[in-house]
Amino acid sequence: MYKDFKVLAVIPARGGSKGIPKKNIKPILGKPLLAWSISAAQASRYIDRTIVSTDSEEIAEVARRWGAEAPFLRPPQFARDDTPDLPVFAHCLAWLEEQEGYEPDLIAHLRPTGPLRTGREIDEAIELLVSHPEADSVRSVQQPSKPPFKMWRPQGDYIVPFAALGGIKDSHTMPRQLLPVVYETTADIGVCRTKTILEKKSVIGDVVLPYLLKRPTADIDQEIDFEIAEFLLGKRQSA
Repeated sequence: MYKDFKVLAVIPARGGSKGIPKKNIKPILGKPLLAWSISAAQASRYIDRTIVSTDSEEIAEVARRWGAEAPFLRPPQFARDDTPDLPVFAHCLAWLEEQEGYEPDLIAHLRPTGPLRTGREIDEAIELLVSHPEADSVRSVQQPSKPPFKMWRPQGDYIVPFAALGGIKDSHTMPRQLLPVVYETTADIGVCRTKTILEKKSVIGDVVLPYLLKRPTADIDQEIDFEIAEFLLGKRQSA
């Protein structure tokens, strides 16, 4: 709890992963990928409960073994490849309300694919949201290696600038330091208000605060991402 705000961490971890089989329980430094998110939630001073939303009993058992709750199995219709975040969180909130009469004020969205987050970072994101009552959510972000002003998109047999700066010829050739600052979201942290989900039908909302990461990160999507995360986590542990 933080300043009377009940805080729930939700870790969505479905069983079906076509790219990397059993990705969410694949080990990194001897620890299941999912467990890194659970450990970060446990290190938070403000998170009251940590729930893993999954359609897999195997993943649920791993979650429980590492100290998280897995009180339900997510229905198959909310565990498809193309399932967005909203129905997953809406289902979790509905289950908790119906079965326990429990409703948190804030939800920390911790994707298993962002294993480098820390408890301190989660807490800073929660503090940021609470200090801005007008905001719907906080998203972890970083500056991309290449801004969109240096990207191209296909047009027939050719390519054209993806995002040109108005009135500036060949803006894609400008030094990055002279281009507008942009952010890309990362898999590390999302914090939103419960009412954003229930009233705005969104896990992000309309007014979003950035939580700028001060370190490298990894988003586990391919096998090489496991190697990157393992290197970064190993480096952190040895520091």
